[in-house]
Amino acid sequence: MVTIKRRYVYEDVDRWGNIRIYFWRGKGHKKIRMHEKPGTEAFDRRYHELMRQSEAGEFKTSPSTAPIPGTLRWLGVKWLNSSAFRELDPRTQHVTRLILDSIYREPIAPGTKEIFGDCPLSRFSAKSVAILRDRKADHPEGANNRVRRLRAMFRWALKPENRELGITGNPARDVDFLKPKRTGGFPTWSEKDIEQFKARHPIGSKARLAFELLIYTGARRSDVVQLGRQHMRDGCLSWRQHKGRNRTPTIVTVPVLPELQQVLDKSPTGDLTFLVTERGQPFTAAGFTNWFRDRCREAGLVDRSAHGLRKAAATYLAERGASTHVLMAIFGWRTLKQAERYTEAANRRQLALNHGHLLSRTNSAGNFPT
Repeated sequence: MVTIKRRYVYEDVDRWGNIRIYFWRGKGHKKIRMHEKPGTEAFDRRYHELMRQSEAGEFKTSPSTAPIPGTLRWLGVKWLNSSAFRELDPRTQHVTRLILDSIYREPIAPGTKEIFGDCPLSRFSAKSVAILRDRKADHPEGANNRVRRLRAMFRWALKPENRELGITGNPARDVDFLKPKRTGGFPTWSEKDIEQFKARHPIGSKARLAFELLIYTGARRSDVVQLGRQHMRDGCLSWRQHKGRNRTPTIVTVPVLPELQQVLDKSPTGDLTFLVTERGQPFTAAGFTNWFRDRCREAGLVDRSAHGLRKAAATYLAERGASTHVLMAIFGWRTLKQAERYTEAANRRQLALNHGHLLSRTNSAGNFPT
């Protein structure tokens, strides 16, 4: 065997004893067969061409997990690596990755090995989106989240700066959401619910402290687990909302009412946060949700949650005449639409109470008119 002194050029002998020449940059690169005879001009030209191509990265092998170009997962990877996606809240990014991964693994049809992740975008249609939605029909919110993420991904791909992706439409845009099993979201606590919880969890308990913080601040679960004495100043609690903190940071400030201060003074709290786990560590939002739901069950409130208390606080304020802008300030909402849900409901109720007597068919003397 004659050794060829060229970088990345190797000789190999097949099982029949034939000498073959290959151009190979090593692991992670394709091995290219060279048919030209060493020492000739044709060989030299071929060698220099292969060097140029390899320097441009043309011979790098794709990892086994790399998506097939032009497929749904290929587009998803592009989106997840974009600057627009990195601007999203980390929690949103995490949930989006989980949802997309579940979509990629779905078989295109029952019993087939072909999955949606490898589906060419030219075949991915509104019908495809509807199929993916209906696969989770037993969990409407999960089904709708699939539609939402696909809408967002294709909406990003349609932006002018992404024209090279070749996307011409959004197949998820006109796919309807499924009707949720529970209308109105989390149930709002009634006054009876509130009294029932307070009767089971007296002042001085961790459960009562969590309850009072929620009802007197209107904080979300992601915020209430971060509140501590460092957020108190001049008789107020002030914090930056966790939701939207990266793109639209909002500072919420509410007064510490005497009722809340009384509970804080009589309750054990942590060093950096008012609420801590049994190990003395701050709660995560998800951990607090599960823990507080258990405390509700102890009080005989099976279908009540921390978010339901936030809705109860908003309802109570609206029924006492708080304006939409007052509600926006206290609850950290950035649009009138969210606050108007409560003020409109309160106004309807008050109007009905004030004028419901007009439905009466008796006159002022208590007799039916003739």
